[in-house]
Amino acid sequence: MQPSSPFSSVPLFRDLPEDELEFLCELFKHHTYPAGTILFAQGDVADRVYVLLEGKVAIRYKPHDGDFLEVTTIRDGGVFGWSAALGRQNYTSYAIASTDCHVLELRGEALRRLCRTHPKIGVIILERMAEVIASRLENTHQMVVDMLWKGVDPGKEHE
Repeated sequence: MQPSSPFSSVPLFRDLPEDELEFLCELFKHHTYPAGTILFAQGDVADRVYVLLEGKVAIRYKPHDGDFLEVTTIRDGGVFGWSAALGRQNYTSYAIASTDCHVLELRGEALRRLCRTHPKIGVIILERMAEVIASRLENTHQMVVDMLWKGVDPGKEHE
């Protein structure tokens, strides 16, 4: 795999020098999943962080007392499975390929080792992941507000 092919177009890796991209190429593993594949289930051991190169992945949460909730859709360049990056034991939601997907996978332990042994690259990657996570949480907040309004008054949409 050429270092710049999948990496240079992904926001997580933007503007990194070629030698750092080459190093990251060694760490991340490229996988393809057909539509409908469950990449991980809620409660599975959180052992990988994913970067979506191409396709769409639905992130769904299953409360104990209700149906699945679609939390977000991950698109090209998105990061998911960050429970592994946070060192959590288990994933808190499902990740399901909505379309055929091409992803990069990195074991959570490899990410933590990267941060210890190459702190310059590690800081950049973690800061960019934090941007993605913060953006997703902001978007999720509005979705939860809308769901609550629908529960309070099913006949009206929240404005």
